[in-house]
Amino acid sequence: MIPTEVREYVDAVDGERGTALRIVFDAVESAMPEGFELGIHFGMPGWVVPLGTYPKTYNGKPLSYVSLAAQKNYNSLYLMHLATGSAEEAAFRAAWTANGRPLDMGKSCLRFRTSEAVDLGLIASTVAATSVDDLIALYEASRDASRR
Repeated sequence: MIPTEVREYVDAVDGERGTALRIVFDAVESAMPEGFELGIHFGMPGWVVPLGTYPKTYNGKPLSYVSLAAQKNYNSLYLMHLATGSAEEAAFRAAWTANGRPLDMGKSCLRFRTSEAVDLGLIASTVAATSVDDLIALYEASRDASRR
């Protein structure tokens, strides 16, 4: 059964992974810029640009910014604005590894098992640095590039 409420989802994860998920959730929530909406999207808690603000997505669903998911053996933090191969993505990767933490990250998906494995300050500053307007501009630029 997929939880339909954010708090239900976050609280349903047990043990060390649950503790880590809640700590990262709280850090993201406290850093989230104005205008993003929290809810269950794509089966996980996530912050999106509401369709009332930006309805022109390719799939008719809200534009995703940050999501969290509890996987079988780890948690995932999706930082969608870092999926672009941008300078911001390179800076995030460099800042993460500069503090000695190993980086387990795919295209926008940061995987972690414990709260000690994450740089909460870097996550918070990364989340806080992108406004709704910035995310829309990144999305539109990526759509324009894919049409060329």
